[in-house]
Amino acid sequence: MSEQLDRNRVIIFDTTLRDGEQSPGASMNLEQKLRVAEVLEELGVDVIEAGFPIASNGDFEAVNEIARRSRRAIVCGLARSSPGDILRAAEAVKPARRRRIHTFISTSPLHMKFKLRMEPEDVHQAVIDSVRLARNHADDVEWSPEDGSRTEHDFLCRCVESAIKAGATTINIPDTVGYAVPDEFAALIAMLFDRVPNVDKAVISVHCHNDLGLAVANSLAAVRVGARQVECTINGIGERAGNAALEEIVMALKTRHDALPFATGVKSEHITKCSRLVSAITGFAVQPNKAIVGANAFAHESGIHQDGVLKHTATYEIMTPESVGLQKSTLVLGKHSGRHAFKKKLEELGYTLGENEVNDAFQRFKDLADKKKEVFEEDIVALVDDEVRREHDRIRLVSLAIFCGTRGPKRAELELEVDGEVRATTATGDGPVDATFKAIKALVPHDSRLQLYQVSAVTGGTDAQAEATVRLEEQGRIANGQGADTDTLVASARAYVNALNKVLAKRERSSPAALSL
Repeated sequence: MSEQLDRNRVIIFDTTLRDGEQSPGASMNLEQKLRVAEVLEELGVDVIEAGFPIASNGDFEAVNEIARRSRRAIVCGLARSSPGDILRAAEAVKPARRRRIHTFISTSPLHMKFKLRMEPEDVHQAVIDSVRLARNHADDVEWSPEDGSRTEHDFLCRCVESAIKAGATTINIPDTVGYAVPDEFAALIAMLFDRVPNVDKAVISVHCHNDLGLAVANSLAAVRVGARQVECTINGIGERAGNAALEEIVMALKTRHDALPFATGVKSEHITKCSRLVSAITGFAVQPNKAIVGANAFAHESGIHQDGVLKHTATYEIMTPESVGLQKSTLVLGKHSGRHAFKKKLEELGYTLGENEVNDAFQRFKDLADKKKEVFEEDIVALVDDEVRREHDRIRLVSLAIFCGTRGPKRAELELEVDGEVRATTATGDGPVDATFKAIKALVPHDSRLQLYQVSAVTGGTDAQAEATVRLEEQGRIANGQGADTDTLVASARAYVNALNKVLAKRERSSPAALSL
């Protein structure tokens, strides 16, 4: 019986800190990576791919520190097939109680010809040499053929067989460019089980990208035919259109156990907390209609739906909010609410804050409640997330006054705290936002170019909080910033300052272009 259960166990390999961080503008500092790794441990993922150690000293330090702090999860470092990459990854993961080296090389004709400029025989030998070297430094070795879904079958089978023979314990098949469709991808995995003679000596894994919106569907199709590890990220973040979303994989297996009789070790009630942390740290907002973790995932506006849910929740909800870490609100929060009720609401929303953090958040809540007739859960999420974004900032907004309208030039009077020093200036512009951004640039000179500026309301009503997003680009470095406030211009200033703090942090890091699977 236990053997059957193990056979149906799907390993969850989280690559939020590696592939997820490669989303333009999503890079994290050491403290932020450690916080994400901690909640991933709480979530119960089996493997944390902590980074690409050869990419930069910062990446190496993050992988090494996560390895030191890991309690249960396997900590994995990514490496190309070169000895330098593999030795650097081995050194980074060495302190972990359970460690893995994940090495890869491209195997598709397109990649071998134009990217690697190598002959297939040379690639095949590199597979053997890289896996052998990795196995000398770790008992747990994963090998991936980059662009595996577009690799010729004969060559793929040959490389997989050789990788297992050389010591790979996990074989991961990536759909690197999100080109596959479910039936086709399932057939590819089934083909490996049929044709690779030693396939039973390794776990077959899949790593699907979402370019056609099929990453989760492809991953689940592969599980159906024998894959027992899925590589995924929180909120589906990652290169281009992202990766298979961890929360969707886990809840599909949990909700449709009748059709997908497989299990994971993930504690699904921690999903919402994890999603919100990653969103706050990266500045990547979760779209409202995102499955599982979107703001509307358990919201019902249609009268017919409301009537059905009031009579029996299962009429329109296939899973409970509690199963992903949400609770139905019974507390109405406003300016007369006390600190205890506010703290309880934070806990219901998945936040665990220290006393000082609760006090600061409560004061901001009271200030907000004085401005708004009703404070919604979305307001509290925006309020707390805004504080998380600013936790380690070198630049902080002190005050902003705007003069605008139909008469005279638009003017911004701004005070910023920069490395503990308060600076003030006045600037004019074509409009209030232009004046504000020019004032910031005057106080903190930089060459960053504004790529994106957008504002959305957190809730409905004229007193709603505004959430602003700013994207800056400087010498190829991209940073996304977000800010929230009932004053749209203050939210805009906060977002610009948040993005600028990330640009300054990136200047201090030397980060060669990371590679994608």
